[in-house]
Amino acid sequence: MISATMDLLSLLCYCLVVYVFVQFIRFLRADGDLTLLWCECFGNKPEDKLYKKVVWITGASSGIGEELAYQLAKLGAFLVLSARRVAELERVKQNCLDHSKLRVKDILVLLLDLNVSSSHKDATKSVIQYFGKIDILINNAGRSQRSLFLDTNLDVYEAIMHLNFLGTISLTKCVLPYMIKQEKGQIITVSSLAGLVAAPVSTGYASSKHALQPISENSAQTCKMSTARCVQLMLVGMANELKEMWISGQPLLLYVYLWQYAPTLAWLVANKMSVKRIKNLKSGLWTGCLVSPQLFLHRPSRWLTYVRSWGWWIFGMSSPYRQGLHLLFKPT
Repeated sequence: MISATMDLLSLLCYCLVVYVFVQFIRFLRADGDLTLLWCECFGNKPEDKLYKKVVWITGASSGIGEELAYQLAKLGAFLVLSARRVAELERVKQNCLDHSKLRVKDILVLLLDLNVSSSHKDATKSVIQYFGKIDILINNAGRSQRSLFLDTNLDVYEAIMHLNFLGTISLTKCVLPYMIKQEKGQIITVSSLAGLVAAPVSTGYASSKHALQPISENSAQTCKMSTARCVQLMLVGMANELKEMWISGQPLLLYVYLWQYAPTLAWLVANKMSVKRIKNLKSGLWTGCLVSPQLFLHRPSRWLTYVRSWGWWIFGMSSPYRQGLHLLFKPT
């Protein structure tokens, strides 16, 4: 009897070791958190859950927003494409029609500027009048910033906060009442790793993304991976209504896990990385490219992306600014 029990315990221990080893290998090869990848294999399929859904994409003229439009079109979702550049939106619309079974009436091109909050209510009404509902809103529009804190004017911070934070809040507040009336809906906000971790040369951008953290609940991350793969995993998370999604290649995925489960160790890594990044910016080097050390703005595309699905939001502004500024005053 004792021998049989010992054999059973040995077998269980062996299975546990094999399980841990397999998960470790999976993690090294992973481009998303293990829950997300499990859902990709065994969960709800996007083609089943997103078919004929009305999806409103902001920032749809390029980058992740453009790729979202293409993949959703192939899935048979009805699209609302919004941005400030109508010509680019028409190009994206035509590409969607050329590579999917959607008809012209299934895609609405809608001019939208997140900085003009007064236009958001009318824009939302236009979508409701056209399709009768909004199933999913993807807040993808935004801009980034690269500059040292002391070299950045206050109006830059105001512009970034107004677009990335207040613009997103304004549009969300216009759409949410219709979803409550429908008793269903999803609101997705595309953000950045900077929304989780202080960025030493992007304090304005980091602050705007940190500000969105308390008002959303689910998450996913990507780092310089294929835009198509990033969007593919985003759609898996949307189809399975995951409460948290991390989309990223290694070693950034490991870095995110450190921030989640070992923040003290993550701070040690971040402090070393921040010194190098600040020196690179001062010398005109940035991620392998020669750039001016002055501020420049760009639309996030394949950069670190943090996707936050809608949750019940509670506002909190002090933490974002405190974390966003912390790394800048480390000695260089």
